[in-house]
Parts: sequence; structure tokens; C-alpha cells
Amino acid sequence: MRIREWQDILEDVTDRDVDPDDWRAVAGDRAGGVGEDMYLAHPRAGIFFLKTYAKNPFEVRGVGTQVARKVDDDIGAFLPQEDAGGRFAVQSPPEDEDHAETLSSRLETVLETHADAPTSPDALFDDVMEAIESPAFGPMDYDQYDRPDDLEELSDHFEEADELLSAELDDLIETDEVDRGFM
Repeated sequence: MRIREWQDILEDVTDRDVDPDDWRAVAGDRAGGVGEDMYLAHPRAGIFFLKTYAKNPFEVRGVGTQVARKVDDDIGAFLPQEDAGGRFAVQSPPEDEDHAETLSSRLETVLETHADAPTSPDALFDDVMEAIESPAFGPMDYDQYDRPDDLEELSDHFEEADELLSAELDDLIETDEVDRGFM
């Protein structure tokens, strides 16, 4: 298992050549300490595990790793389905000014279309993510004050990775001389 910076893991997620709307996420407070845990999963891309904390209002620090190359049925049971209450997206910046203009034009068209027709929040979200070419988005089970049950189950399943990433994150927190996260 290769532990890396959390942003490198997100870059791996954005670089995957898979259906962007098949991603799932589960996140919440860390079980033992400052910060949050997050699992990002895709049936063909695998499962990624991140541990992060807010060092200050402008800087998030963390570590992560890929814990599985695919999602099997046992793990899939802990991931949110399409009708989950929350949504998430991972976004890459536009490549250049022309690309930014193209994306903004598409986004404007999507918003105008949804303003003129009956729509659902999920349909709007999906269309916006497709318009701005989000490489990863989908349903999310998230609790900003606690740990969702599915997050606890995933942490139990990937216990070794959880322990290693916790130790790495605790080292970061100690190195940063921060005894609590910023909230």
C-alpha cells in the first residue's frame, strides 16, 4: 500500500478513464482524532481512502491511498445508491482560457434549460457536472458531525489502511504543531 498526499489521490481519481457519474463517496469525522475520513469508490476504478484535516481556514492537509482495485458486492453494500441524500464532485480546473469559455457557455445553456423546464435537484446537479466535465461525481453519504454507519463498516473492512493512514495523519498534525483542527 502506497500512502501519498491526499491531493495526489484526488488527481488519480480525476485521471481515471471511467464513467464520471458512477462514483460513490462516504465521509465523516475521524474515529480517533482531528479531521475527516473519506472513501471514494467506482466499480471499475477501485476504492480510494483519504484522511484530511483543516490546518487553518485556507489549508487542508492529509494523506490517502488506494485500498482496492475494484468494488465487490460486499463493499458495494456500504456505498450510497443513486437516491442518497448528498452529492459530491471532484473537479479539475480548465486547461486554458478557451476551455474555460467553452465550459462556461455549456453551463449557461444547462442553467437556462433547467430554468425553463420542470426539473429535480439531482437532474440539475448531474447536468451541471456533465457540462463542466467533472471527472468524478455521484451520491454521497456524509455527516459533518459524526461518522455514518457505512463509514465505520468500511474502516473496519480496511482496518490496516485505517491504522496506517491515521498514524501518517497524526504525524502531519504533530509536525504542523496543531493540536486540533480548524472548524
